[in-house]
Amino acid sequence: MTDLLAVRLFDCRTIAERDRGIRAAIDAIGSGDLVVLPTDTVYGIGADAFKPWSVTNLLNARGGQQVAPPVLVGSRHTLDGLVTRMPPAARDLVEAFWPGALTIIVEQSPTLQWELGDTGGTVAVRMPLHPVALEVLRATGPMAVTTANATGNPAPATATEAREQLSYKVSVYLEAGQCPSPVPSTIVDVTGERPKLIRAGAITAEQVREVVGLLEEPS
Repeated sequence: MTDLLAVRLFDCRTIAERDRGIRAAIDAIGSGDLVVLPTDTVYGIGADAFKPWSVTNLLNARGGQQVAPPVLVGSRHTLDGLVTRMPPAARDLVEAFWPGALTIIVEQSPTLQWELGDTGGTVAVRMPLHPVALEVLRATGPMAVTTANATGNPAPATATEAREQLSYKVSVYLEAGQCPSPVPSTIVDVTGERPKLIRAGAITAEQVREVVGLLEEPS
């Protein structure tokens, strides 16, 4: 473990540090602090999705990002409590690619007590395929998570690199080495009549099309 002011970095590649780091991350999220954690795509900076001040701090930590952050979940079943409806395409995509590098945009439930920004009644949700992230998420519940870099800087390959950019703005950094596939997730909007590809990423458009059939792509 490395101390820098109130900043703690845990090497989750060792069992003892992994356990301590995950506990520290869960406690930090519960207190409204920010954490950096590995995913199967890139390192993310995360906050409790249901604490508005934490989400604001997350956006400010990156330099005032205006785009609403995606939400990561630790279970497929969590999605049911976040949405007004689950169209067949959404269920098919979740079944095919979760946990994994696919983010889906769905209509969020109007009863949710969170403030992610101007989302137009939708939310981008993903279940990552990384054991450290999943263990944290299953304890904390949904987290607002975006790439762990300061705006204008490259996405960090490790938590150590993220700490160099974000420093004391984050309480806990979970180091797991380089992410296995540092390619952003693919984003598909399933709120319309036909699924729409918003961003091509680790999962190809062809793979998505094999599941949903017709897929609207960016012009």
